[in-house]
Amino acid sequence: MNKNIGIKDILVRFDEISKHYVRELDKYSLAELCRKPSENEWSLGQMYLHLPHSTLNLQLRLAEECMALGGGNEEGGGKTEAGHAVFEQGSFPSVRIQVPADLQYTPPQPESKEQLVAKLEEARRRMHEIGASQQNIDPERLQRKATHPAVAFGALNAVEWFTMVEMHYRHHLLQKERLDAFLQTAELLG
Repeated sequence: MNKNIGIKDILVRFDEISKHYVRELDKYSLAELCRKPSENEWSLGQMYLHLPHSTLNLQLRLAEECMALGGGNEEGGGKTEAGHAVFEQGSFPSVRIQVPADLQYTPPQPESKEQLVAKLEEARRRMHEIGASQQNIDPERLQRKATHPAVAFGALNAVEWFTMVEMHYRHHLLQKERLDAFLQTAELLG
């Protein structure tokens, strides 16, 4: 990742992509948001719920764990090869990542567009709170690490977990493009 990109820059980029996701919701009916290409794939609405859920319950939770007094760990290991690659590129690889269907991992269908907007806004608000905390904390605490639960990226520090949120939102634009194409085809086929 470009070392010159700071917390404020990440927040600006995150706000832009969050607003993009919210604006895009105007294009869809709730039925379209709940339509799945196949039984093993997520609907657009499920993808929309996944973004703030992983932001609030994984990335920002681990960033806060790293920042807490006595939290994280000083050694914590390092990044995996995949973790290094993601941060060097400043983005996830542009490949499709498909996880097995799991009741704990698979998001539910959305209840409404308003629910999606509220969840995206909650994640945006927490990003700003955590970003402000990171700018006002002892830099040594920002270097403490927490390990990715799936070990995919290895041990990341508080700033890396924070940065991961914006990269994750960008990565899911690829899935959104696939789902948009699916919805267009389904509409044409009637």
